[in-house]
Amino acid sequence: MNVAFYAPFKPLDHPAPSGDRTIGRELAAALAGEGLSVMTPSRFRSRWFSARPALWLAVPAARRQALRAAREADVKAWLTYHAYYKSPDVIGPYVAGRLGIPYVIFQGIYSTKQRRSLKTRLGFECNRRSLLAARLVFSNRRLDAENLRRLLPEDRIVYVRPGIDADAFAFDAAARRGLRREWNVGPTPVVVTAAMFRNDVKAVSLAYLFSRLGELARQGLPFFLVVAGDGEMRGQLAALAERELPGRHRFLGLVPREELAAVYAAGDVFAFPGIRESLGMVYLEAQAAGLPVAALADGGVPEVVASGRTGLLTPPGDDAAYRQALATLLGDRELRRTMGEAAAASVRADHDRTRNYGAVAGVLRRLAGGG
Repeated sequence: MNVAFYAPFKPLDHPAPSGDRTIGRELAAALAGEGLSVMTPSRFRSRWFSARPALWLAVPAARRQALRAAREADVKAWLTYHAYYKSPDVIGPYVAGRLGIPYVIFQGIYSTKQRRSLKTRLGFECNRRSLLAARLVFSNRRLDAENLRRLLPEDRIVYVRPGIDADAFAFDAAARRGLRREWNVGPTPVVVTAAMFRNDVKAVSLAYLFSRLGELARQGLPFFLVVAGDGEMRGQLAALAERELPGRHRFLGLVPREELAAVYAAGDVFAFPGIRESLGMVYLEAQAAGLPVAALADGGVPEVVASGRTGLLTPPGDDAAYRQALATLLGDRELRRTMGEAAAASVRADHDRTRNYGAVAGVLRRLAGGG
């Protein structure tokens, strides 16, 4: 069965790594693994739709192009990934309606506060209409699912836990030995963190981590920090790391996702505070590799990290608590081992891509009348 897969926020082949791109790719791969033929009907990006009149004018042509592509591919269902007020789907409902096929959204988000501002009202209204047009809306965050209940009946909302290919991040002993030898860290506990160095909460989270680790370094706690990522804030973050952790850190630059498993394997703790983090797929990746997590109980992080079992989560804003969580994991090898094993098992039990997203494929087939 052919399925139109449309991502209004960012195409799946966009060069900039991000959590939303990772989720979209995992979803598309899982659908293909279930025997669906996934095609891209449009590359129209509606990001910041409310504030960009040029996008409004481009909608009719984008709709015609998408309709033509979907019709030629004989798609039986339309799936839009990641639609919200910043990047509403103004293509899918039109095409699905013209073709008479089911329209479904994965990771649909509904935030009523956006209707109060002239800067976001148009995007809010377009997003609201697409949500109302959907036969089903899948949500991979419990808070988002709860917010959707203010607009949609319960039987049109489905919660699906985020999933990854856990085997792709399985622990690699040879990679661990090789990288630790290259880094010359010996038996010193290694803290791994990974993020894009964007000038937003990503950089804020990294700076927060560097500061807390700096406090532990000044207390004499042994550890070494390895940072995977790159971006516009690299200069500022590198300078901060040099101030806080002189001689105790290494920046790897941008590491392709398929090579991150080796980096995780070489670590002992995965630490990324995750200030206002939506979900954070890196937490699942690191846990799949057997790393315990130190993060904040903020945003969607508690949905992918079980505090006290697969890692330690602390209240946002409590610097001392987060510093202590880091110290606890760094100072207790047996705790790291126990939590790391639980983390790997948890990802395979609760966040398996094939099992979680395979259910989406089944729903699409049922709605399209294909079983």
